[in-house]
Amino acid sequence: MRQLEPEPAVAAELFGAQLPVARQFTHNLAKHGEEFGLIGPLELPRLWSRHIVNSALLASLLRVGRVGDVGSGAGLPGLVLAIARPDVDFVLIEPMERRVKWLKDQSAELKLENVEVLRARAQDVSPEIGLDQLTARAVSAFAKLIPMCAPLVRKGGELVLMKGTGAEREIESAQTAIRKYRLSDVEVVELGVGLVDDTTRVIRATVG
Repeated sequence: MRQLEPEPAVAAELFGAQLPVARQFTHNLAKHGEEFGLIGPLELPRLWSRHIVNSALLASLLRVGRVGDVGSGAGLPGLVLAIARPDVDFVLIEPMERRVKWLKDQSAELKLENVEVLRARAQDVSPEIGLDQLTARAVSAFAKLIPMCAPLVRKGGELVLMKGTGAEREIESAQTAIRKYRLSDVEVVELGVGLVDDTTRVIRATVG
């Protein structure tokens, strides 16, 4: 049986007083994640570094306000960010019933009072939701995410989308959608430099 990756030292820096809650969530995900189809069978030896820390690094870009997470799935990054930033309100948007149940159960068990779980596809959510920021992780290419996500963010709000090493190429391929949805200040931000081996790359853009 594969063993859970030891907790990295950087976790204390990222979660602060919330570290015990992060530990409990990681334990729960390690115990039930594969059974519920939330993570693959090879993820336990890299669960902290690849998923928990990777998600938590995004917390530094969040404002105090209302943040949406599209395709929350296992709670990556939504639940992790809700743990790291109890001062921010989160709306976790997830269409699959079993994943919605997981997100609600974990929110209750971990006593996360800053989490709302919405069962829906992003494209079916009313723009009146008026989010200040919106994130997504491993959902789709930037060009496809823009029409799904930009309408849910208020004017002047931000998309902060977690991406891989091809982030710059995704921006190049999304120029038509960027113009159509009046995005500005589109940039790639690399988080965790000097802190972790596997940094987190984010496409950040202001919604016009």
